[in-house]
Parts: sequence; C-alpha cells; structure tokens
Amino acid sequence: MQVMRYLNLFNRITKIKCKSCFHYNNGLIFAVPYLFLSRAIGEKADNLRKLSVAFGKKIRIVAIPRGLGDAQKFIKIIISPIEFNEIKINNNLIEISADMQNRASLFGRNKTRFNELSRILKEVFNKELRIV
Repeated sequence: MQVMRYLNLFNRITKIKCKSCFHYNNGLIFAVPYLFLSRAIGEKADNLRKLSVAFGKKIRIVAIPRGLGDAQKFIKIIISPIEFNEIKINNNLIEISADMQNRASLFGRNKTRFNELSRILKEVFNKELRIV
C-alpha cells in the first residue's frame, strides 16, 4: 500500500507514469522509461528535490532496463558508490563479484541490502542473486 502512495505522488510531481518503485539502502528508486528519464528528474533536478523532501528519503530515478544487456548498467546505478569487479549472468542467476570490503557493503547489516537487491533483480529480470 505504501508503494502505491509513493507511485501516486511520483506521478503527480513528475507528470510521468511510473510502474516500479524499489526500496534500497534506506532510499527509494523509481524506474521510468528511458525516454522520460530527464523529464522525470526535472530541470536542474527540481523534481528530484521535491520528491526527496516529500518522502524524506534519498531518491534515485533510473531507466527501466530493456533487457539483460542493460543489467550491468542498471545494477551499477543501483548499488553505487559500491564498486564491483564483474557481473556474470547465467541461466537463472546474476553473479556479482567484488573484493572483501565491497562485498560486505553489498550484503549490509543482517543481509538487508542483499535482500533488497535480490528482490529488485527478481522483479526486474526474474533471476536470483549471488555475491562472490
């Protein structure tokens, strides 16, 4: 129910229909079609600021990936500033390899970030996540 409220407020502020909203790292990520990305952010990031104030959280607006080819770019935007070495996409698995410190950051306390990222990847790409 809360996600529906987020989407409705996003639609009212940006005048763009958004179908996906994700929680990640105490913030919100909205996925919009690539063509509407700059319009959603707004001139001088006005919409982004309005959304951040309205929700009281860090907001990111990203383009909806068009397929598995955009998976690496999509994941990189979501988990930034955390860096990874490589992403491998197998049949039903997305495998992210990172060094020890970045791996710990990807997991987060009590695996919260891992669970959030896993839920996002399951919804967008219908694949499981593994961090190596």
